[in-house]
Amino acid sequence: MAFWIASSPHNHIKSETSAIMRLVIYATIPGIFAQWYFFGWGNIIHISLAIITALVAEFTILSLRERNIKAQLFDGSGILTAVLIGISIPAIAPWWISVIGAAFAIIIVKQLYGGLGHNPFNPAMAGYVMLLISFPLQMTSWQPPLELMALPLSFVDTLSVIIGGFTIDGYSVEQLRTHIDGYTMATPLDTVKTNLTMGLTIAESMENPVIGENFGLGWEWINAGFLLGGLFLLAKKAISWATPLSFLSSLFVCSLIAFLFSQDSNASTMFHWFNGACMLGAFFILTDPVSGATSIKGRIVFGALAGFLVFIIRKYGGYPDAVAFAVLICNMAAPLIDQYTRPRTYGHNVSSNKAGNE
Repeated sequence: MAFWIASSPHNHIKSETSAIMRLVIYATIPGIFAQWYFFGWGNIIHISLAIITALVAEFTILSLRERNIKAQLFDGSGILTAVLIGISIPAIAPWWISVIGAAFAIIIVKQLYGGLGHNPFNPAMAGYVMLLISFPLQMTSWQPPLELMALPLSFVDTLSVIIGGFTIDGYSVEQLRTHIDGYTMATPLDTVKTNLTMGLTIAESMENPVIGENFGLGWEWINAGFLLGGLFLLAKKAISWATPLSFLSSLFVCSLIAFLFSQDSNASTMFHWFNGACMLGAFFILTDPVSGATSIKGRIVFGALAGFLVFIIRKYGGYPDAVAFAVLICNMAAPLIDQYTRPRTYGHNVSSNKAGNE
């Protein structure tokens, strides 16, 4: 969830929550379009399933809590959470993955803590991590880009795989993940990480077809799409510049130092920027004001910490992407960051406070 609510009395943004939420949802369209172009209909189907689940779950909880259903159900926050979950999961994951993820994000992470504005963790990322830990097989079954698949995948086939586990012609998820040369493919991040454990160098890993000509076939354009959407949000002043700039700068510096130290075992900075959920995290996840830091200094520290954690987990951790884990760790650190970076209170000074205490 990502929208910017300025803290008074320094800034005032009069846009209603629903209008800002719609703006953020519109900003995801370029990235979603890139997902559809390179990986087919899967993520769009999962986004639809997640939105339906989120609306039903939120309606149910709001009814039980006797809250204003119309105002809160259609403020856009639940729909945005569902969109982010649908974007994040593998395109050919089973239907119940997006349903469970959206229900958990809305019921447990958001409404259990009191609804929008009270959740300590980002609902979409908390739901994603829950799915990743609980269902690792389904959550790591990423398909290769359409042009590298040995089997064609139409909309009907995609829907059939998501609902029943097989295409119309009876091909399984594992068969769909097979490259045209007959081996199972993974994401660029996972491919590089696995190759390094096998003793291959970064240069050798870059020759894998899933990398493509630049940083990751399809993935680089997906991240470019979310970067474009993020710049749109910055232009509209819907999010603060501090967090995404700090996050991307931190990840850039950490990966650059490692790359300069050993180019054989560390990927380039642009590889880190344009793979996984980097741009999605920078502009649509970390900018959540509810679970993030509030002051400008706090947002800079928050983003820098997230960038450092993404690099460390990608380099030494067990999961190749790490954005979701970094976000949740930073969510836990946000209150402490705010405590040490909160702006000075106007009308008071240090000498007068000391005099008063004496």
